[in-house]
Amino acid sequence: MPEKKYFAHESSYIDEPCEIGPGTKIWHFSHIMPNAEIGKNCNIGQNVVVSPAVVLGNGVKIQNNVSIYTGVICEDDVFLGPSMVFTNVINPRAFIERKDEFRTTLIKKGATIGANATIICGHTIGRYALIGAGAVVSKDVPDFALLVGNPGRIIGYVCQCGERLTFTPQGQAVCSACGAKYILLDDIVQTQKDADQDDQRR
Repeated sequence: MPEKKYFAHESSYIDEPCEIGPGTKIWHFSHIMPNAEIGKNCNIGQNVVVSPAVVLGNGVKIQNNVSIYTGVICEDDVFLGPSMVFTNVINPRAFIERKDEFRTTLIKKGATIGANATIICGHTIGRYALIGAGAVVSKDVPDFALLVGNPGRIIGYVCQCGERLTFTPQGQAVCSACGAKYILLDDIVQTQKDADQDDQRR
């Protein structure tokens, strides 16, 4: 039997078949269900459930007490805060089976979901977006957006490093922490580098 290249605590449960990348760590009382796909160098905290066919990219960090239901896709470097909540059916009933109605929820690269936030199924959270603790997400969230509250509302934008951005009237921002440059145009935020590449392609 080939040696495992990931760590799984002795109290965790891993159902075969599933894919778990090298360097990933799975901690106490967590359950990885069949056909889940987990990338490399992920950290899955205590009491986490990864349901069948869930896809987690590389470097995903999941804090304690999170259930990731079928239909959820997390790209690389996503952070899921403690006790945040996913759903996968919009109108659940205990007495009606709706497994054929699961909706896809996509969490794009580098996004952060704060503690106790709730993500209503069927939406996309953009790259490097930051969802505040306790927020309720019931719509798509654009790249770099900072969303808080219930119902969730966008109150600004953040850098890839997580610092809040302040834009000039001309739609330009420089991160005070890392110096990265951003452009805001028609409510869409891009790094200056990506914006320049788009201009070149045009």
